[in-house]
Amino acid sequence: MSTPPADAFDLPETTIADVRTAIADGRVTAEALLDRYLARIDAYDDDLNAILTLNDGARERARDLDARYAEEGFVGPLHGVPTLLKDNQDTHDMPTTAGSVALADSVPPRDAFVVERLRDAGAVVVGKANLQELSFGVDTISSLGGATRNAYDLNRRPSGSSGGTAAAVAANLATVGTGSDTCSSVRSPPAFNNLVGLRPTRGLVSRTGIVPLSETQDTAGPVTRTVADAARLLDAMAGYDPEDPVTATGADAVPDDGYASHLDPDGLDGARIGVARQFLGLQGDSEDLPVDEADAAAVTAVVEEAIEEMEAAGATVLDPVDVVDVDLLGSARVLQYEFARDFDRYLARLGDAAPHGSLAEVYETGTIAPSIESRFEGAGIFDVDADSLEGDAGYLRRLRRRDRLAETVLARMVEDDLDALLYPPSTVPPVEIPEHQPFSEMNCELSAHTGLPAVVLPAGFTDEGLPVGVELLGRRFAEPRLLELGYGFERSSGHRRPPERFGELDDA
Repeated sequence: MSTPPADAFDLPETTIADVRTAIADGRVTAEALLDRYLARIDAYDDDLNAILTLNDGARERARDLDARYAEEGFVGPLHGVPTLLKDNQDTHDMPTTAGSVALADSVPPRDAFVVERLRDAGAVVVGKANLQELSFGVDTISSLGGATRNAYDLNRRPSGSSGGTAAAVAANLATVGTGSDTCSSVRSPPAFNNLVGLRPTRGLVSRTGIVPLSETQDTAGPVTRTVADAARLLDAMAGYDPEDPVTATGADAVPDDGYASHLDPDGLDGARIGVARQFLGLQGDSEDLPVDEADAAAVTAVVEEAIEEMEAAGATVLDPVDVVDVDLLGSARVLQYEFARDFDRYLARLGDAAPHGSLAEVYETGTIAPSIESRFEGAGIFDVDADSLEGDAGYLRRLRRRDRLAETVLARMVEDDLDALLYPPSTVPPVEIPEHQPFSEMNCELSAHTGLPAVVLPAGFTDEGLPVGVELLGRRFAEPRLLELGYGFERSSGHRRPPERFGELDDA
């Protein structure tokens, strides 16, 4: 098969639809496209430090797809699309490390459910992205990969834990990527890298084969440059998995015509959006933070402009809307109860492929990055008796609070006839390295603790040129409506722009 000339296809900001059209027109092959991205990774990832592992089998996979295309056409909706995976999602042909030296040689016997679905849809897995080690925190630092940098300012954090995916996708090192979200991880990294991130409703996407942090909060989700790509990636990722029974709750929620059919450029016309103003402005004590009121004001200013743009596109905005008691929201945290239990179950599922028997053993290797190791101290993670959790009053009380929180949020949305609630995923911009992103300024818990879906959209830039995102939280399994709203905002505002440092390669 002849290789199209490199200048026949414009790679930066390429979408899934662009790839499909270019393959159909003969302007690119899956192998040629993969080579273009590999060249960009080689040229640019030393700056970003976003990629942990490249897939040695990617070129063979691309060649196979090209051969199959020549014989039978597209194998699926993601045919030939170079895709980057967060390295906590199992791959049978590459290590799955969660960024940890202690797991560097862990090659699972099979793919995670979502990875299998992506491959079945035709995706080419380019490699695995760096993450906050064990997903434990909101930076992207790991003992295996070091620190990832923000694509728009290499002196700043990309947030986390899916910061490697976000920085790479922002810099066009892959067409699309995946993340996982326990609290913030497919929302603040996209917001800090001028991307779209979608946290699905709990039960829509399987967690089988994903290194866990908190069973009741974890989910995988798309990290993309456009809403359309997020919809198409979600089409591939969502679905019932018999090994993850919670997905039975979402089995009937996936639209028959797919999520991509809900890409309405007029999606904001007639929408009703409530501003959860309690989540704007500095949330913590600035004396104890590497940020101050001026940082929060910079984000708020961008969010205010986004609200005006939504109104101009036909939305009715209710401002403010009182949503939840923030103290109650914080009191529903359960990670400290679930982390060790769920991680140990994951290792057990690996069987003979497991390099260690427990999270405690991983911790005791002494190899965890210092900033992550310090998070373990005082967290009480190893003080929990996993066998007694079903009768643990404190744990059960927190789970009941989550039910109450979800009921409260949904009741407010019904009473005010709201399609979505609006707030920034972070009240402050990305912090300068070596500071750490303050968790108190991450507005991640409303979606994480209620299980309700949320989409993050590029909203603009601060005066310093730092990206700001806006988050829309919807009703249970209302991803189609969120995608309508997001697509309408994207089309009417046009805030996505690539980072200047990572342009087209001269010889590509």
